[in-house]
Amino acid sequence: MNIELIIKDQVALAISTLYGQTIEAEQVQVQLTRSEFEGDQTVMVFPFLKMSRKSPEATGAEIGDFLVTNLKEVSAYNVVKGFLNLVIDNNYWIDRLNEAIADEKYGFVPVSDEAELVMIEYSSPNTNKPLHLGHIRNNLLGFSLAEVMKANGNKVVKTNIVNDRGVHICKSMVAWQKFGNGETPETNGKKGDHLVGEYYVRFDQQYKSEIAELVAQGRSEDQAKEEAPSILETREMLLKWEANDPEVRNLWRTMNGWVYTGFDETYKTLGVNFDKIYYESDTYTIGRDEVLRGVREGIFQQESDTSVWANLEKEGLDKKILLRSDGTSVYITQDIGTAQLRYRDYPIDHMIYVVGNEQIYHFQVLSLLLDKLGYKWGKDLFHFPYGMVELPNGRMKSREGTVVDADDLVAGMIDVARAVSMELGKLEGYSESEKEQIYHIVALGALKYFILKVDPKKTMTFNPEESIDFNGNTGPFIQYTYARIQSILRKAKETGIAIPGKVDTAILNDKERSLLKIISLFPEVIKEAGMAHSPAVVANYVYDLVKEFNSFYHDHSILNEPDLSIRDFRLTVAQTAGKIIKNGFSLLGIQVPERM
Repeated sequence: MNIELIIKDQVALAISTLYGQTIEAEQVQVQLTRSEFEGDQTVMVFPFLKMSRKSPEATGAEIGDFLVTNLKEVSAYNVVKGFLNLVIDNNYWIDRLNEAIADEKYGFVPVSDEAELVMIEYSSPNTNKPLHLGHIRNNLLGFSLAEVMKANGNKVVKTNIVNDRGVHICKSMVAWQKFGNGETPETNGKKGDHLVGEYYVRFDQQYKSEIAELVAQGRSEDQAKEEAPSILETREMLLKWEANDPEVRNLWRTMNGWVYTGFDETYKTLGVNFDKIYYESDTYTIGRDEVLRGVREGIFQQESDTSVWANLEKEGLDKKILLRSDGTSVYITQDIGTAQLRYRDYPIDHMIYVVGNEQIYHFQVLSLLLDKLGYKWGKDLFHFPYGMVELPNGRMKSREGTVVDADDLVAGMIDVARAVSMELGKLEGYSESEKEQIYHIVALGALKYFILKVDPKKTMTFNPEESIDFNGNTGPFIQYTYARIQSILRKAKETGIAIPGKVDTAILNDKERSLLKIISLFPEVIKEAGMAHSPAVVANYVYDLVKEFNSFYHDHSILNEPDLSIRDFRLTVAQTAGKIIKNGFSLLGIQVPERM
C-alpha cells in the first residue's frame, strides 16, 4: 500500500484516539518532506489544533508518538512548527524494492475485461501539406497519452481523423492543375505529401498575386480576395466535389493517395500508429444530416440564404455557422458526424481530443451541439489542449512555406546525433550499421523527450542542438545512463555474479535510501500522469530517477564494492532502476539503447 495512504489512515485513527474527534483520511494533508529537513513524509498539523487545543509542536509530538508506536513503517519523527516530519523505516523501502524487482511492469495496472474504454484522437492532419513540427508535438503527445492511459488499466483506442476534403484541399488541386504539368511523386522522386504541400504554397503565391493585381485595378482588398480567379476556381471545385463530379473526385483520390503514402512513412519514423482512421470525406455527410435534423426539430436555425446556424448565446457563447449558404460543410459539421460514427463503432467511456489550445472554443461548441442533438455523451467529451511549438525565430506558417517539415527535422536530428556522438567518441568500436541504429534511437529520443518533458499546456520553443546534449535534462543523457547501467550488469554477468531476485535486508546509506524512495514513486507517477493527462509527469520523473542514480553511482562503487552483500544489493538496485527507466521511456514512445 502507498505510504501516503497508510499515514493518512493512521493519522485519522490518531485524531480519534487522542482527541475523540472523527475525521476522514482524505482530510489529512501529507506531502514529501522538504530536502532541508530530516524525514520522508510530512503531515500538516495545523488543521488539528482546534481538536487538540494545544500548540502545533505539542500536537505534532503527540501524533508522532502515536504513529511510531502503532505504525511499523514509521521509525522516527521530528516537528518543525506545524509540520510533522516522519522518517519511514528502511524495511518499507526494501519491501517496495522487492515489489519492483518481482514485477516486470512495476506500476502498470493490468487491463481487465471490465476496464473503461478510452478513445484518444490525435494527429488529425490535412491532406494539403506534409506533417510539420506542430504535428510532431500532437502525435507524440497523443501516442504517449495513450500509453499512459493503458498503463493505468484502461482499454485504449488510438484514432485519427484525416481532414481530406474542403477548400484547403481544393487549393492544392487547383494549383496542380494550373502548374503541375502532370508531375507525380514517381516522376520527381519527392514524397507525395511534400509534393502536394508545394502546390498549396504555390496556390497562396498565385492568390496573393491576383489580389494585388485586382487592388491595383481599383478593387478593395476584401473585394479582391472574393473575386480573385484562383479562389473562385477553388470554390467551384469544392462544389463539384460535393456533387461527386467524376473528374474532380479522381484527381482528389490521386493526390490524397500521394499524401497518405507520405504520411505513413513519417508516422513509421516517429514510431506512432493508430487503431482506427476516420476520414472527413466519410463523416461530413453524417454531420450534415444531423445538422438538418436539428433544423427540422427546431434546435438550429436556417437563415434566408439557406445557411444554418446554432445560437449559443444562452450558454455564454455566440452564434456558430454549421452549413454555408451554398450547402457546404464546416469543420464543426464534420466533427459532429465523426463523433456520432465513433460512438456507433465503439462502446466509448471517455473521448479525448488531442488538439491545440487555439481550438478550445471549437470543442466547447462541439460539446454543446452534441448535447443539444440529444447525445448524452456530448458533455463528457474531453479536449486535451496543448501549446504551440515555436522556433527560436518565431511561429511557422504552412501556406507561406515557413514550417519546419517533420521529415526534414528528424533527418536533421539524426545528423546532429551523428556529429555529437563522433565528437564525443562514444561509439568507438561499433560497426557502421550499429552506429546508424544508435544515431536514430538517440535522435528520436532527443526529439521526443524535449517535447514531452514540457507541460503540454505550455507553448514551447524547440531547439534541436539543445535537445541532443548528452548532459542535463535531455533524452540522450537518460539514454546514456540506461546504457551505463546495462554495461555494469553485463560486466557482472561476465564475472559470474548472480544478481539476487530478492533483497532480505540491508543497511541503507543516504544515497541508497534516496534512490529506493524515488523507485517506489513510479506507480504513483503513472497514476498522476493519467489523471493529469500529462506525459510530462513521467518524463520529469525519469529524469529525477536518473539524476538520483548518477549521484549514487558517483559516490559509491558497485562492482568494486568489497562487501559482497552490499555489492549484490547495489546491483539489484541498479538493475531495477534500469528497468524503470526503460518502462518509463516506453510510456513516452522512446527507445533506450543497450549499448552506447
